[in-house]
Amino acid sequence: MRDVRASVSELYASGETFAVATVIDTFKSAPRDAGAAMLVSASGEVAGSVSGGCVEGAVYEEALEAIRTGVPVRRTYGVNDDDAFSVGLTCGGTLHVFVEPVNRATYPQLGAVIGAVDEHQPVAVATVVADPSDASRVGRRRVVWPGNAEGDLGEGGERLAAALDDDVRGMLAQGSTGLLHYGVDGQRRGDELEVFVQSFAPAPRMLVFGAIDFAAAVADLGSYLGYRVTVCDARPVFATAKRFPTAEEVVVKWPHVYLDEIADEIDQRTAICVLTHDPKFDVPVLKRALSTEAGYIGAMGSRRTHEDRVERLREAGVEEEALARLHSPIGLDLGARTPEETAVSIAAELVRTRWGGSGRGLSETSGRIHRDTPPTPLVPAGFGQSKG
Repeated sequence: MRDVRASVSELYASGETFAVATVIDTFKSAPRDAGAAMLVSASGEVAGSVSGGCVEGAVYEEALEAIRTGVPVRRTYGVNDDDAFSVGLTCGGTLHVFVEPVNRATYPQLGAVIGAVDEHQPVAVATVVADPSDASRVGRRRVVWPGNAEGDLGEGGERLAAALDDDVRGMLAQGSTGLLHYGVDGQRRGDELEVFVQSFAPAPRMLVFGAIDFAAAVADLGSYLGYRVTVCDARPVFATAKRFPTAEEVVVKWPHVYLDEIADEIDQRTAICVLTHDPKFDVPVLKRALSTEAGYIGAMGSRRTHEDRVERLREAGVEEEALARLHSPIGLDLGARTPEETAVSIAAELVRTRWGGSGRGLSETSGRIHRDTPPTPLVPAGFGQSKG
């Protein structure tokens, strides 16, 4: 929904009925994760994707039908289906998609949901996608914030709402999206009723220290990948919004001072990229960074710069266990030279850190390509490569 929220917001404001198709579950090598969404307007315009092209045509027809009838549907696409090859899902995976008509009457809370996402406030949407005992409940939803919840689940839905509110808040705290199963009356031990929960936790942060040309490329890619990017440098002539148009904010302060001010906001989804490779900047900020819970901490520099930096950090009192968290020289070995290539190198290392990949070419590996869950709750994506 984040990917298509601009189009959703525009159509919702117009009062038009449109359809949203959402991936609610996957199995094996499905092309996109749960939560991926595609929007189809009444005029047939499309935004977003549920499969990267594999089943778009079939889902498009289901979306137009949902707009026409006003009835939501749950569909499954996979290699075991009779029409699997006709819709193009030949990668060996299975995709479960929920298609629903949306307008102000069917989704009165949508404006508030979009507002919360835009303001980086946590919110989750729980939608009933299957109920064998009451088909009229399918498509009903609860919108859950940390302190309150809204949404009518229909007659007798009070027990389900009570169970949902607690369970959804737990998922929202973890930033997780997926299916929950209940009995027809909301019993947690049942599995007949399916509820899809989509969590919109605030976007992860990327802190880029050092307002150099490489930082501009890293900030661009960070923003593209969904980070809230902050660029920080003590030199006002370099740290300007004009030089970093995709950054959410540009801060003129000594890096370690700024990091100390926001240390309580740093969590395991935070990526810290230190690109200064100047001891008077990077040693103080790295010492502070290594004392936080940041999931990724990388520092640019040649191997000689790295060795000198590590020795200075030891002299500053940083323990070996903390030093082991440092990705330096930053990025994967891609042979990167330009700022843009360097940003890709850093991004590749961040993805590998999150999902536990090998960093090798897929043609050199075997087994499953996609991993179901991160080995640890680290950052979602990132960047670079070293320059001396």
